[in-house]
Parts: sequence; C-alpha cells; structure tokens
Amino acid sequence: SLRRRQRQMCIRDRKRIVTIQDISCIGKCSLTVALPIISAMGIETAIIPTAVLSTHTMFSDFTFKDLTDQIQPISDHWKKENFKFDAIYTGYLGSAEQTKLVCDFFDRYKTDDNIIFVDPAMADNGKLYPAFDNNFAKLMANVCAKADIIVPNLTEACLMTDTEYKTEYDEQYIFDILHKLTAMGAKKAAITGASYNGKYGIVGYDSEKNTTFSYFHKKLPTSYHGTGDVFSSVCVGALNNGLSLDKAIKIAADYTVECIRITAEEKGANAYGVNFELAIPYLPVSYTHLRAHET
Repeated sequence: SLRRRQRQMCIRDRKRIVTIQDISCIGKCSLTVALPIISAMGIETAIIPTAVLSTHTMFSDFTFKDLTDQIQPISDHWKKENFKFDAIYTGYLGSAEQTKLVCDFFDRYKTDDNIIFVDPAMADNGKLYPAFDNNFAKLMANVCAKADIIVPNLTEACLMTDTEYKTEYDEQYIFDILHKLTAMGAKKAAITGASYNGKYGIVGYDSEKNTTFSYFHKKLPTSYHGTGDVFSSVCVGALNNGLSLDKAIKIAADYTVECIRITAEEKGANAYGVNFELAIPYLPVSYTHLRAHET
C-alpha cells in the first residue's frame, strides 16, 4: 500500500548517529541527556557507554564502573554488521586510553558523507576537571583534530591551543583561538560561553569558507550541571536535520536557556541538572522555524 511504501522510505531515510560518552544512573548529563534529546529530534541514536556512574559527579561517593574494555568489542561487532552512522558524537571521555580508542573509532567509521562532532568536555572556568592533567588536554586535542566540528568552551579551547586563559578579552582574542583550533584539523569550531563587549554566547569559524559566525543570547544568573551536554546534543540533532552549524548553535543555545529558565523557576530546584524534559515541546517549533529559513 502507499502508506506501507511511505513508511519504508521513512525508515530508509532516517538518520542514525552514535554518541560515545558515560552514563549516570541519576543526574542529567552525558548519555541521559543525549539519548532522549536527539531521539526527540527524530534521529535514531546508538550509544557506546564509556562508564556507568551511580550519579553524576556533583554528588559525593558515587560508584564508577569503567567500560573502556567494551569500546573495541562493540566497534568490532558493528563493523562486522556493516553498521553506518550519519554522525559520530563524543562528549566526556574519562581516560587517555578512551581518547585513543575514540580516535580509532573515527578512523573506522568516518565516511565522506557523515560528520564527527566533538564536545571536548574536560575543563571550565580556567581549570581542568579534577580527574585530568595537561597531558590529557593534548590527547583531547588529538581527538578534536579528527573532527569536522568541535564545540569547546573557552577554557578547553585555551588548553588545547596553549593559549593564555583570560576572563577579560576582545573579539580578536576569540577569533585567534578559533583559527588555532581549526589549524589542528577540525573544519569548524565554535567556542561556547564567549563573553565580551557586554555580549554572551557562541562564536564560530568555518575554515573551509573562511567565515565567522556568532549567536549571542541572554545569560541567566544561575547555572546547572549538564547544560553543555544539552547544548551539544541539540546541536547534533539540528545538524542531522539539515541545519547549518550557525543555525544549529542558535536552536541549541535557545533550548538550553529555556531549560535553565524552567528549572530556575521551579521551587526547590535541585542538583540533578536542568529539567530538559519539560522543554522538549519547544524543540519542534524552533526547529521547523529555522529549517524554513535554511531552505
């Protein structure tokens, strides 16, 4: 029937991405954010969990099960099954060994038609996360070098490019770092949390077109764990729905701000993360509007 043929075409045309990062059993970050958000945007989402934590790391005494030894067997099985992906998306990677395994995964599954998207989650506010050292920043730079698109925050961008981290700077400072990032190998880079001249938002550079782009938005006077994962997940979903990167960062930033706003207005908001579930209905509206302008 016509309906059956339409359904079959939809299945064949459906995008599939794989995201490689850890999963917290309680706490809204990494895979517990990426999987529902990207799925809600109509993208089939495969996962490779790099570790299982009882809660995210903002809680004390959390349990941690390292799954590094599962990455290669999963990759081998998928290769045997001839699985392909429209995008490969990595977030928090917990060790030097995992960065090397991810680079190998990129080499095995990269095609001319898919994209590699890396969120080098390892630092913020001028400091590395407690589990990492400067050598890890160099290893993460190797991961980013193989990517098509990278979205570091300013701290991460500075660490990977050996640039002095500053809290006060101008536009040229950001532009210089963006050029250093793409010189490492990534085709496009966008720095999140850029703040200068009274503006706050994302500034990006496309090395293939030699063009810059930016999106500045309202900065709410509060923060929550996992909002970077929310931003990256929406960005990946938007890219795989046909948006360009400059449009994708806009929808991702607006959605993240909406998540923060909804959470901040809730009485007794806790440390689990933002209430992204309540903001999911905003995704299709924003996406449809932006896609209309893109086409």
